[in-house]
Amino acid sequence: MTSLRKLGSSDLEVFPLSLGGNVFGWTADRAQSFAVLDAYTAAGGNFVDTADTYSAWAPGNEGGESETVLGDWLAARGNRADVVVATKVGAHPKYKGLSGVNIKAAADASLRRLKTDYIDLYYTHFDDPSVPVEEIITALDELVRAGKVRAVAASNLSPERLQESLDLSDREGLARYVALQPRYNLVSRDSYEGPLRDVASRAGLAVVPYSSLASGFLTGKYRAGAVVDSARAGSAGAHLESERGPRVLAALDEVARDRGVEVATVALAWLASRPTVVAPIASARTVEQLPALLGVAGLVLTEGELGRLTSASG
Repeated sequence: MTSLRKLGSSDLEVFPLSLGGNVFGWTADRAQSFAVLDAYTAAGGNFVDTADTYSAWAPGNEGGESETVLGDWLAARGNRADVVVATKVGAHPKYKGLSGVNIKAAADASLRRLKTDYIDLYYTHFDDPSVPVEEIITALDELVRAGKVRAVAASNLSPERLQESLDLSDREGLARYVALQPRYNLVSRDSYEGPLRDVASRAGLAVVPYSSLASGFLTGKYRAGAVVDSARAGSAGAHLESERGPRVLAALDEVARDRGVEVATVALAWLASRPTVVAPIASARTVEQLPALLGVAGLVLTEGELGRLTSASG
């Protein structure tokens, strides 16, 4: 059994890979999504990440599709208490922004779609600088006190606003962020390392990075001349045009070959080893894509391997 990791100062314990739900109801239909969720939990996984806006960008969708699929699966399997459900507020087309009224209305909408009476981890998806942190934190605190949310977290937040929010929570005795979800991977390190990581580290926040595989680039399937059938092929393939991208792939290939594992497993293991990181997020459209992701739970890279990857990504 893979040991679970404590999520910051909360009482939540999570598997070292968070399953991304952005594909549910988008590139993975209901049956595929159920199969992926079944396989993930069968392997010991218990941490599923979604958002109220997934997948409003897809033609014919309005947002909330991922939560609906996840809620239907939880109801069908009867395993709500065994799964740590994380979702987000602030970007749904009908619930934009972080006003107190909107946060609470969006939470109720998410609860209905998820077919549950509580959310384990509730993120502010994107900052809303037009709203004072006092209003945001107070609304989140009210959700916690009402029993609708167990713990709160932030994503896409500046170091300054994050620190201001933490200080307010400490000063006023309000719900305090326990986790942070930044963009962070081997080809995007500046997005987290630096002042933001400093704040997270000082505050004891659990970091749950998104875009852990850089839209699939770090799976190794994007190579010069290769054509990949993926909705994210454009953003992933763009890394080949940089100096860093091919350099990172070469280092990943070398370590993966030496260890007899998939390139994606190595990329996730590097991320999981970084200070403050508790569980990288990665999504699987099919069950066949899951083993390479789940492998992170059992792969510990040597100092030499970590150094090789860190140097290549510099």
